[in-house]
This record gives sequence, C-alpha cells and structure tokens, in this order.
Amino acid sequence: MADQSWRERRREASVEQAAALERRKAAESAQARELLVEFVRELTERGVAPEPLRAQVIGSGTSYRTGISGWYLRKNKSVAVDTDANFYILGTPASLTARVAGVRVLPSDPPLVVGQGGRDGESIKLADLLEMRRSELFQ
Repeated sequence: MADQSWRERRREASVEQAAALERRKAAESAQARELLVEFVRELTERGVAPEPLRAQVIGSGTSYRTGISGWYLRKNKSVAVDTDANFYILGTPASLTARVAGVRVLPSDPPLVVGQGGRDGESIKLADLLEMRRSELFQ
C-alpha cells in the first residue's frame, strides 16, 4: 500500500513538472514571438522587402523552394521569419521530389535562445540575433 502511494506521488510530481516545463516554454515562446512581431513590423515600415525563403539541405550547399517569403535571421540561412512573424528552422534532408516540387516547412515555436543545445558558439539570444540582423540591414 505504501509502495502504491509513493508511486502515485512520483507520478503526480512528474506530471506537474512536465506541465510547469510546458508553461515555461509557452511563456518564452510568447516573449520571442513579440520580438519577431516587432522585427517584422520594423522591416516592413522601413521598406525592407521580404525574399523567397529556401530550405537548406543539411550538409550540402543545395536548397529547396519553400513557398514562404520573409527574412533570414542567420547568415547561413538556417533560420528565418516570415511576413507574419512565424519562426522557421530551414534545415531539410535531401530529396529528389523536393528538388522539383520544393518542400513544405512548418513554423516552429520561436525560442528566446536560437541554437540552444547546439555546438559551442552557435547559440545566441534571439534579441541579440535580431539586433545584429537590424545592423546588417540598416547600415
């Protein structure tokens, strides 16, 4: 009986921990989305035209059409924002079909730190990344 109550308490604690993590991620995404909305608004107001976004084939110099227009956030064109302030990770596997028809890329929840968990030196705060991109565009 005591074993069962201990298991039940552990299960409840796990469920609560997962829910708290989801709430934190949602709050961070909401903050990041606000940064992207402001970035897109500023680019639009300043007349910076969006460009067709292409998905980069992982490990090669090839890219595929996506049907999305927006602005790349990194020089390597691995992440971007569209005209509706949706965040995209633009990596895709190689595909003969995609070479002809393009790829469908779905928006991701925007992070406050882009590239977190990647190799050293690849992560950057979204606010800093957007500021770097602004300075490149508005020199």
